[in-house]
Amino acid sequence: METKKNWTLKSIAQKLNVSSATVSNAFNRPDQLSKKRRNEILAACAELGYFGPNKAAQSLRKGKSNIVALVLSDNLEYMITDPVASTVITGVSSITEKHGIHLLLFAGSSDSINSVVDFVDGFICIGAPTNPQIIKELNATDKKVVTMDFAIEGCASVMIDNQQAAYEIAKRAINSANDRIAILGLRLLDIEQTCRVYNLDDVLDYTVASHRLKGYLQAATESGVEIAHDRIWNIPESTQNTAVIAAREALSSNPQPNVLLCMSDRIALAALNEANRLGLRVPEDLRIVGFDGIEESRNCSPSLTTVCQHSEEKGRLIAEFFVNDTQEGQVTPYTIQEGGSC
Repeated sequence: METKKNWTLKSIAQKLNVSSATVSNAFNRPDQLSKKRRNEILAACAELGYFGPNKAAQSLRKGKSNIVALVLSDNLEYMITDPVASTVITGVSSITEKHGIHLLLFAGSSDSINSVVDFVDGFICIGAPTNPQIIKELNATDKKVVTMDFAIEGCASVMIDNQQAAYEIAKRAINSANDRIAILGLRLLDIEQTCRVYNLDDVLDYTVASHRLKGYLQAATESGVEIAHDRIWNIPESTQNTAVIAAREALSSNPQPNVLLCMSDRIALAALNEANRLGLRVPEDLRIVGFDGIEESRNCSPSLTTVCQHSEEKGRLIAEFFVNDTQEGQVTPYTIQEGGSC
């Protein structure tokens, strides 16, 4: 008996003593056959281990695969555990599933999109890929591209006004010119280590983090507070393990800060845990603000004051842009979530 991998449309038709068109209709045009006839052919094919014409070949002929690469900003292990990214993916998939589009998760830390570009209909990008080469390739591809939290010329994009949002949340945290402020940043530098930012010229200027930093610094300047560069930390990932290193350094520095401006809720939660460990009262001794609006920020004690950027809605919107061939960008709304940490 022929094995499954050897069956073709022609050979299976010969085996069943029917025309190739009849087998093709059974899989692709069921209205062309009676229900009984179609079920008989499908059952016979399944028994022989044949499950339809080659999908890859069909996609090449049609020029459409109904597969979209969902380009995440970093490696998959990190991104699928990040609450913001997972919420965005939920929003994206709620739209793509309705349109019969399948998602292929692709790491933004990969070397190139060349391994998938021929097999997908386009790219939905969730955050700027950590590998700048991928951004260059996305700029050059003739496939459809939509982006979130960064922009490519001629492509639809979705983002909040990160600088304004950071400015507003910082203004809530800063009470006077005598405040001692530290900033716990997220991927301000192109290095994979938690460290202080001594030179602002080294800050990556195309990232969401750079816009948030500008907003924090603007609020501090307007309040009469000068933030020394050694009071700004680079944290490579928004995780407890990396954030707690910066939080401990900041809270053990002299003079000890009484305001922490954090670039993600996960970083803020790590700082809150460290403050509790040190016996600091929040917000009496230390005011903390976050950024994102994840569920944990509402359930901690005290709850976080943070920027809620409505990640699931952003995911739905960018997927709709892809489906509808939208080419214009949109600045989406955010809200300030008032909590007890500030």
